[in-house]
Amino acid sequence: GEKQRTNRGYDFTKVVSWFADRADLIILLFDAHKLDISDELKATIDVLKGHEDKIRCILNKADQINRQQLMRVYGALLWSLGKTINSPEVLRVYVGSFWSEPLQTLDNAELFEQEESDLMRDLAILPRQSAVRKINELVKRIRKVKTLAYIVGHLKAQMPAVMGKDKKQQKLIANMPNEFRTIMKKHNLSPGDFPEINTFSEKLKESKFSEFHSLKMEQIQLLEDCLTSHLPRLMEELPSEKDSPETLRAKLGDASVDVPLPTRANKFGKQSMTSQSNPFGAAEEEEEYWALEESAERLKDSFEGLNPQQGFLSPQTAKEVLLKTGLEKDQLRQIWTLSDIDRDGYLDHHEYVVAMFLCDAVIQKGRPIPAELPMSVIPPSKRSLKTNVGGF
Repeated sequence: GEKQRTNRGYDFTKVVSWFADRADLIILLFDAHKLDISDELKATIDVLKGHEDKIRCILNKADQINRQQLMRVYGALLWSLGKTINSPEVLRVYVGSFWSEPLQTLDNAELFEQEESDLMRDLAILPRQSAVRKINELVKRIRKVKTLAYIVGHLKAQMPAVMGKDKKQQKLIANMPNEFRTIMKKHNLSPGDFPEINTFSEKLKESKFSEFHSLKMEQIQLLEDCLTSHLPRLMEELPSEKDSPETLRAKLGDASVDVPLPTRANKFGKQSMTSQSNPFGAAEEEEEYWALEESAERLKDSFEGLNPQQGFLSPQTAKEVLLKTGLEKDQLRQIWTLSDIDRDGYLDHHEYVVAMFLCDAVIQKGRPIPAELPMSVIPPSKRSLKTNVGGF
């Protein structure tokens, strides 16, 4: 509170305001057992006005209270924020225990795990949100520039050619509200794109309307082209949840498509039952063993020879390889379903090895295609994607 404010030696709220203007995300952190909003925190939140879309709240240490208490604390936090932050929308509040230690109580373990995953996903898509926000700011500026150009052009057109320039300028400034309405109706402009009228009128007193440049419609058209053509094309270049794996990889280039999320099952009480039930524990290398390791080394050159793009075979390339095996279409459909473990429509090196293994099992050994892959055949890096496994 007051002690921290006086001992800092600088204006904390001004520093926060400076960072808020440049930040893509603002996180307010609250402890579940300490929800009070101090005067300094309230003043800090007040300077965040205009950045409500960036604000996220975290209710931390929620594992230290039971479910009933959590409902009360969550409601109290939303009530306090509603009084402090003047926003028509409810702020997003992430609830949980945001550190690596195990939860103290497991009453809400599933909820906390989902909340942490949601937070990590929001952080992962932050670059796209940042780009969209910058484009939106650019759109606002272009609209304001266009409106200002119409205002300047209108004022210039109202000025007499020779006599009475100063008197006419004073009259236009005094009648600025009506001038704004005339310009808005004539050019179908939005009221929100006009400058604040009192401040603008004061600024105009320092200028000479007769020295303004006349409105050039070709320049206005350039701004319109930017709004209606160039910026929409720029938006299409940004990654989107609607993108297919192929278009997403094309947009990201060499960047990874997958978003790494924390996987700490022990934190949420999901310890391995195999190691608990076995008095001798689990085998240290059990999870890392892969029955197709040697096949993967042997097929590495053939996989690279298919010219994979960023480590993946396109659906068409993979289809051509599988068709060369001579198997029936229904058999290849089953093999593809089993091999494309992550369901992205592409085959990486390990999935390609699984597909070749299944083809060989049918052609050379006459085995039926299994309904599900055995755990030993699934690449270790993809076993977390499979919840139910079977066998030959």
